[in-house]
Order: sequence, then C-alpha cells, then structure tokens
Amino acid sequence: MEAETKKISSSRIEILFNFEWEEFSPYLDKACSLLTRGLKIPGFRPNKIPLEIAEREIGQDKILTEAGKLFIEKKYSDYIVEEKLEVIGHPEVKILKLAFKNPFSFKIEVDVLPEINLPDYKKIVSSIEKEKVSVNEKEIEEALEFLRKSRAIFKNLDREAKKNDFLEIEYNSPQIENNKKYQDRFLLGEGHFVPDFENNLYGLKPKEKKDFSIKFPDDFNNKALAGKKIDFKIEVKKVQSMKTPELSDEFAKTLGSFKNLEELKKSIKDGITQEKEFQETQKRRERLLAKISEETNMEIPPSLISIAQNDLMKDLKENVKNNLKIPFEKYLLEAKKTEEELKEGLKNLAKEKVKKFLILNELGKKEKVEIKNEEIESAVNDFLKNYPEDKEAKNKLDINKLKEYYKNIIYNEKVFEKLEGSIK
Repeated sequence: MEAETKKISSSRIEILFNFEWEEFSPYLDKACSLLTRGLKIPGFRPNKIPLEIAEREIGQDKILTEAGKLFIEKKYSDYIVEEKLEVIGHPEVKILKLAFKNPFSFKIEVDVLPEINLPDYKKIVSSIEKEKVSVNEKEIEEALEFLRKSRAIFKNLDREAKKNDFLEIEYNSPQIENNKKYQDRFLLGEGHFVPDFENNLYGLKPKEKKDFSIKFPDDFNNKALAGKKIDFKIEVKKVQSMKTPELSDEFAKTLGSFKNLEELKKSIKDGITQEKEFQETQKRRERLLAKISEETNMEIPPSLISIAQNDLMKDLKENVKNNLKIPFEKYLLEAKKTEEELKEGLKNLAKEKVKKFLILNELGKKEKVEIKNEEIESAVNDFLKNYPEDKEAKNKLDINKLKEYYKNIIYNEKVFEKLEGSIK
C-alpha cells in the first residue's frame, strides 16, 4: 500500500491511496457474497456461488464497484486511526483507477480539525475576575411567599370573580395555533396575562363564558402577537378563595427538618446563593470563552458551520412550535423570509458556536483533560433514573447520542475547572 496525505488548507486534507491488485482482490469474494444473497443458481448452495459464475450473472463491473466500496471503507478507516487524523464529516471519494487485475487507486478529500493558534489564554483567564453574589431580604421574602402559596388551602366559590381570587379557566383563539384550547390556573390581579385579558375576567362566575377581543402591546415578547387585535373565547371553570398559612415556626416545621422560621430563611438564602453562584459561573465562563475567541485565529471547516446552522434551525422550529404556538410556515410569513434566508441569517451565530467548540477542544488538549468511560456511564445512568417510566419513550432514546452529549458536558466542565484554577 502507498498512501500520501496533502494539505489543501488548514482544515482540509487530501489522501491519495495506491494498492496492488493482490491486496484488493480478496474483496471481490466479499462483494460477490453480498451481491449474490438470495440469488438461486442450480447446482450451487446459497451464498456459495463462485466468483466466475457470479460475474456471468450480475456482471464484473458491478462486483468491482461493490468490492471498491468495501475496500475503501476499510482502508480509509484503518488509515485515519493509524495516522491519528481528526477527520470531520463525510469524506469525498474519487476513484482514479479500478480495473480487473490492475492496481487500485483512489483519493479522498475530508475536513479535519483546523490548526488553532490560541492566544496566551492563561493571561486572559487571570484577567477575568470572579464577582461576588449577594442575597437581599426581598428575595428571601418572595421565596417564602411562594412556599406559602404552595401550601395554600382552596375553597370553591359560587360568586363573581374579583381581585385575589384563584381562577381556573379554559380559553382559545382562532388566531393562535388553530384555535387550540388551553387551560390555566392563576391568581387574578397578579399580572399572569396581559392586563386587558385579565380585566375581562372580573365579574365572571363559575361555568360562565365570554367572548372578547384585546390588542396586544406593540412591545409584546411574542412578535407574532405584538400590536395585533386577537379574539378570545373563555370559560371560567372555577372561582376559588386561597388561604395561605401564616409565617411561623410551625409553618417552617411542615417544610422539613427546620426547628424554626430562622432556619428556613437561612436554607432559602443558601439555596438562592448557590443558584446565583452557578449563574455567575456560567456568565464568567461565557466572558472568558468570548475573550479567548476574539484573540484566536483559525479556519473553520464549512461542513461544521453547515451542521451548526441545521442545529440552530431545528432549535428555532422547536421554539416557534412550543413558545409561539404557531405553525412554522406562518412564522415565515410573519418574518417575510424563506427558510433558506433564515438559515443564512444564522451563519455567523453558527460560525461562532463552532469556533468556541473547537477552542474548548484545543484547550482540553493543552490542559491534558481526560474523561473516563465510567464518568459518562454514571451521567447517563443518572439521567435514565429520572427519565419518565415510559417504555415507548425510552425505546426512542438514542443512547449513543446521549453518551456523546454527556461526554461533551463533562469534557467542557473539566476544561473550565482547569482554567478557573487561576481565576482571582
């Protein structure tokens, strides 16, 4: 075998392969076995048809082509492992010479992880300060109020709804997701909906229905509804009073192993502090990665950018479906763009996403980050423990993708932990 690797660019290579006929010829029998499956020829057992007989039945060219595919797949796979090439995506194969009893030549072009010129990242790390977090009394009081409401006692009322009543409603609109019916439960007057919507609920009794129209604010976060007049049909299912327990040592004891209200408050403060520290860590990591990215030069393979664009488009479609509650075709009409135009608009974001992924990968190499299989297995098992007991849903899970997901999560976490060792 002769193989020669050439650089086309910093993120793409060409491999030229040359093989003697003697090395290639055994694959003719493998190809013959595959192509003659199910073929019945008098005097021969299934899958035991000699090559010369198979050639008469299905043609020499067809067997050569199939043998070529099998040979290329094997030799290419072995070569990238032996040479430790970090290839990306699907290779482009071009057969240069394939003829009976002649040498076999082909070349392959494929993307590889690009050369990355990292800046002095340890200096950048040392410049990113860790901000302190604090928790104020208002935050603790809001958490306590949430706990009180979670332990509230409800009583059905047969009267008109008024402020601070707890309502259970069903509503729909022909302009929202094909008139789909929604159910909701909330405290009237707390701004759960846009004000004009809630104003139409005052004075309604249980089982009472009402049709009304409201104009959504121009700056409403759902752009498909912003500034538009929307028609609603509503039915009040329940009007209830809500009695919340008083804050006391006895109330604290009902929530766990708390001796008094002060212990509960301390636990709440600790919990909020941990959450804020986690959020601050994520923000700091984003600042750090953005700064390293600004000072890093590399050529990003177009194939990776395309994959990232497709992922972002998939996320956008899910967001439109789950949050905006409208068909994607309608979203395109509202945006006055085609799907291809939207995808092209995501190119810069995709490029930056890929760049940060490649930087983290390179930082991991520099810092000698390693992941053990047991770590990945443990993370996957923890996920599966909390996964709904739905056999059909579990069967649809792609375990290999799940493992790859947690491998990336664990790898990135270890990279940041290494870097954060030098943060002030």
